[in-house]
Amino acid sequence: MDGLFAQPELNELAAERYARIYPSLPFDAELARLLALSDFAFRIIERFPDWGVWLTDEQVVKSRDCPDIFDFSNPLVEEKQAWQSLRHYRLRYWLKVMWLDLIKHNPIEDSITYISKLSEQLISQAYQWAYASCEQQAGSPKDELGNALPMIILGMGKLGGGELNFSSDIDLIFAYPRNVATTGGRRELEAQMFYTRVAQKLIAALNQTTIDGQVFRVDMRLRPFGDSGPLVMSFTAMEDYYQDQGREWERYAMLKARPLGAKSPYWQEFTDSLKPFIYRRYIDFSVIDSLRKMKNLIAQEVRRKGLVNNIKLGAGGIREVEFIVQALQLIRGGRESQLQTPSLLNALAQLQQLSIVPDSVVQKLRIGYLYLRRIEQYLQAFDDKQTQTLPEDRLNQSRLTALLGTESYQQVQTEIADMMREIRNEFSQVIGAPPEQEQNEDEGASYAWLSGDLSQLHSGGVELDGWEAQLGEFKALLSRKQMGTRGRDILDKLMPLVLASLLKQPSEAGLQRVLAVIAKVASRTAYLELLYENRGALTQLIKLCNHSAWIAEHIAKYPILLDELIDPQTLYKPLPLNAYHREIQQTFLRIDEQDIETQMEALRQFKQTHQLKIAAADATGVLSIMKVSDHLTALAEAIIAKSVDIAWLHMVARYGAPDNTCADNKGFAVIAYGKAGGYELGYNSDLDLVFVHNSDGSGETNGEKSISSRQFYLKLAQRLMHLFNTNTLSGILYELDTRLRPEGNSGLLAINIESYYQYQLEQAWTWEHQALVRARMVVGNDELKQRFSAIRNDILQLERDSEKLRTDIVSMREKMRNHLDSSSDTQFDLKQGAGGITDIEFLSQYLVLRYAHQYPQLTEYPDNIRILECAANLSVLSATELQSLVTTYCGLREVYHLQSLNGLGRTLPREQLAEDIQQVEKIWHKALS
Repeated sequence: MDGLFAQPELNELAAERYARIYPSLPFDAELARLLALSDFAFRIIERFPDWGVWLTDEQVVKSRDCPDIFDFSNPLVEEKQAWQSLRHYRLRYWLKVMWLDLIKHNPIEDSITYISKLSEQLISQAYQWAYASCEQQAGSPKDELGNALPMIILGMGKLGGGELNFSSDIDLIFAYPRNVATTGGRRELEAQMFYTRVAQKLIAALNQTTIDGQVFRVDMRLRPFGDSGPLVMSFTAMEDYYQDQGREWERYAMLKARPLGAKSPYWQEFTDSLKPFIYRRYIDFSVIDSLRKMKNLIAQEVRRKGLVNNIKLGAGGIREVEFIVQALQLIRGGRESQLQTPSLLNALAQLQQLSIVPDSVVQKLRIGYLYLRRIEQYLQAFDDKQTQTLPEDRLNQSRLTALLGTESYQQVQTEIADMMREIRNEFSQVIGAPPEQEQNEDEGASYAWLSGDLSQLHSGGVELDGWEAQLGEFKALLSRKQMGTRGRDILDKLMPLVLASLLKQPSEAGLQRVLAVIAKVASRTAYLELLYENRGALTQLIKLCNHSAWIAEHIAKYPILLDELIDPQTLYKPLPLNAYHREIQQTFLRIDEQDIETQMEALRQFKQTHQLKIAAADATGVLSIMKVSDHLTALAEAIIAKSVDIAWLHMVARYGAPDNTCADNKGFAVIAYGKAGGYELGYNSDLDLVFVHNSDGSGETNGEKSISSRQFYLKLAQRLMHLFNTNTLSGILYELDTRLRPEGNSGLLAINIESYYQYQLEQAWTWEHQALVRARMVVGNDELKQRFSAIRNDILQLERDSEKLRTDIVSMREKMRNHLDSSSDTQFDLKQGAGGITDIEFLSQYLVLRYAHQYPQLTEYPDNIRILECAANLSVLSATELQSLVTTYCGLREVYHLQSLNGLGRTLPREQLAEDIQQVEKIWHKALS
């Protein structure tokens, strides 16, 4: 017993587990080893002890058979039995794979091939069962000879390559040959509907979790148009998609595509139609840049998720071997047909045979790849989890040490690091870095950083005394940080580049801001490497820090934004205003709808990323102040809409949906007030929101845990508050203020829209009607939007007592100024000072409330500029007054915005603005005195 493992904890586990399952059987050392090495194997054998005995049969070890699961000569198998048979088959044969790998030390290339064959058998048999089930109801589409037309199942990724992991997801794409309706069933179905039903039944048979677990997690997002595309497409539609819309990453994905199951006469037709998309006839070196971008995206995701010790995605990991081989396949596959194979190992052999890759490099890559795949197989076999991360717990470290035959886990880590370093070196030769990254840093800057003596720097006559002090403080700060040897090495290479770049436009403020960012990420080596290896990213960081304190602070606060600096072509190009909604939907395609934490992080990262792009375009003059606000508002609207979708799904999953509602018609709406309502959001603006619904309160939700519709919408609003205001690793989403709702903080968080109307009509104060001027519905169906628009018009177009209105507005403005105005005799508060931004806002609100009963056009827009322009068109204002107000308003907002971007406060010397603010005060007194 003591000789099973060198690790005592494994010996104890083996003895305890074996005695529990086989108390009366003679001790079998190999079976005991398996029970100790895999929690998954232990759970299976504990449930099916006979299977453990089955493993000890030598014939079991030798055979690589994949027996049938169903007998289709019998009547159709019932769903429950079919699902159980598929899952038991998976459990039994995955147990065999663990026996082969963990006990018999089977070569990994044989194991991944065997898992792929077993998986293909499971998918094929599940498909035959699903097809037969649908055929029983509706018949099937048939060719001209009366033969049933099959659905083609494309296995993607490692399944397509015959290299499947122990606990992989499977990526599938479905297609069918002809648009032929079904015949021979109870009723005719169009081909699209028939094959969609087959696909849905197949996915459920594999993907649904039962008491026996899952067969596979099925991922269909590689299909054309992703999650928004049809589940199954005809050959013709598929060919048209890839010809017209196929993207570079889809070429890369299609390299691994392989039809699965029983061979069909339509396979060749289908694969031939895709080849022109995948393989170019010429030698295609353009793929290198696109693959480099894909690798950067993966590295970005590794940083985003905080992945460490990842043998697949990390530098020198499995993915880099795949990139090397597949890059060369894409480059030369059009000319060299031998390279048109989904198998990585076959492709690697062909690259060697064609003398495209030297024998020594092929050998290194093959050894490294199989070594890492073997470790990956072990990690996943421990507990049937899809992981490529080295273990942090002692038990799994001991297991890996035992399986690799090393003396300690430290030796395991060293071996893996050495192997990954070899792969990284080869990867750099093929994928490489752009030529600009080969430049040597300025020697004077290197000396200055290491010595602290800046006298050798060419400063163009600029005094650098302040730089020496800042660098001294920076070094003192770093000395207290845990950076590690590697981090300090990278920093010593990076800092001379920083200094040399800053010297091109010397700025003490710029240096201070860049150092603040680097100090923030100093203990995270991945970010230091990003800046060192991507000179373009470093250049953009310095450029933006010189431009704006806000951007520097934003990046320092959220270092993940450094990833966005890599590509200047996208950095300074914010999305079109109408594209934010589409972009956020794309971002969420690969996020589990029930994973609330990941969704909350993704919302925050989406906001931060796009705010940075808007700020970059703003700081460099690409966008005007008005356009900046338009973009920030469009971004906020997309985030609000997506947040409502997320909250809705979570609430419906828990309580069901209110009567007559669905995801596209929720009966719920969001009204934006203030800056969001008036298209004037700034970078740090709060959101003033009010939630309304159209439920009368009598209905209930249709879930098992049913609640009243009124309660449902209250809880939905509370969930939205939680999504926005919770402080996660990426901060809060927006500060959400709902105090403008009827009754303020004491009122209901979500109110029926007719109750909202009655409140506005009968109880609201003048200041609440002022707020309504800048209100608009940003989320809601057409019916709710039309109703809100009617309510807003009704309220704003009421005829008011002009004297009371004037008194109320003047009183409110004086109260605000007394509490908030920072002006002095010499300094002017841009926002709250007399003649400033708020005065112009109050003036536009007064004009609407005073004259809208006479001129309904005044209620058309919620933003100040268009309200003032409308008032001038109606002769409520003169042309001179309009020009004065608009010029001053835009000018003050721009200065206020620039002051905010650079952390300079909101006051300026009064004499700089005296003429403009006097004009505003004059117009104010004429209208309101």
